[in-house]
Amino acid sequence: MIRDSYMRAMVLEQTGGRLVMKKIPIPLPGPGELLLKIQACGICRTDLHVLDGDLKPPRIPVIPGHQIVGTVKSCGKEVRTFHIGDVVGVPWLGGTCGECIYCISRQENLCDKAIFTGYQRNGGFAEYCTANENFCFSIPESYTAPHVTSLLRAGLIGYRALSMVGKGKRLGIYGFGAAAHSITQVALWDRREIFAFTREGDDAGQAFARNMGAIWSGSAMEQPPVELDGAIIFAPAGELIPDALRAVHKGGVVVCGGIHMSQIPRFSYDLLWGGRSIISVANLTRADSEDFPEPVPRILVNTEVEVFPLEHANRALDALRNGEIRGNGVLVP
Repeated sequence: MIRDSYMRAMVLEQTGGRLVMKKIPIPLPGPGELLLKIQACGICRTDLHVLDGDLKPPRIPVIPGHQIVGTVKSCGKEVRTFHIGDVVGVPWLGGTCGECIYCISRQENLCDKAIFTGYQRNGGFAEYCTANENFCFSIPESYTAPHVTSLLRAGLIGYRALSMVGKGKRLGIYGFGAAAHSITQVALWDRREIFAFTREGDDAGQAFARNMGAIWSGSAMEQPPVELDGAIIFAPAGELIPDALRAVHKGGVVVCGGIHMSQIPRFSYDLLWGGRSIISVANLTRADSEDFPEPVPRILVNTEVEVFPLEHANRALDALRNGEIRGNGVLVP
């Protein structure tokens, strides 16, 4: 039973501004929705893109946050999958039309009418939120909420990017944040070699990558000591695409793993020639969470988490922006 009808939430009132702590009514779940008491919510660069207006929110004010672990407190009408007391995860994709060619072909991540958590609908930088039950999934009881948030975005996006880059052994990762540090462990388990690229002068980041198992780390401007089979770019920097193309051999794939990227500079066609390709990861599907291999959560035993109280959301986002978080930043109400 919910004794208080109000909750605390960190609200974005204008893009380019700071989040503001508000006390607002706890939302009521509509048909097919769950009301969740939030245990933890991860932060990632998509949140920064929303705050900065790189991804202009269709609604203001809005509560950001889309890597949510919460306990079901009540269910709206027609809910059939979950029950009160269940622990569920809520990812970025929060709803689709269910009727377009993308939805009926299980590519609902491309739906033109998709609804995203913490963007079109209020997210997890709060004590409670509602979520469409069809876009939630069960969380194993053996995992703590702060650690499992990394799987909801970084882990799933990383795994999707890894599957798109192909089966090559030598893999370059540009931008060694939450997604990179999670998927590195999966790649190592799959007996691949990781070459990590960080910001110029980021000695601590390069050391962190080597500590996580990368066999080489250096500046994003450097060329690796050997040609790579493929590369994943998690950093939102378009200027990295020519560098990654230069690093992979003929036939290699460069996967862009972010939802936003800065302008891509002109580059000579010979970097793309030879069967090289560039592809983007466009959000996630429900199948990504359903098909997420069973061993993966067990592999991620070294998931590094830095926990911040909900009211310190601005400080946590500043730390993420400045590259001061190694691993995953998490807000806990």
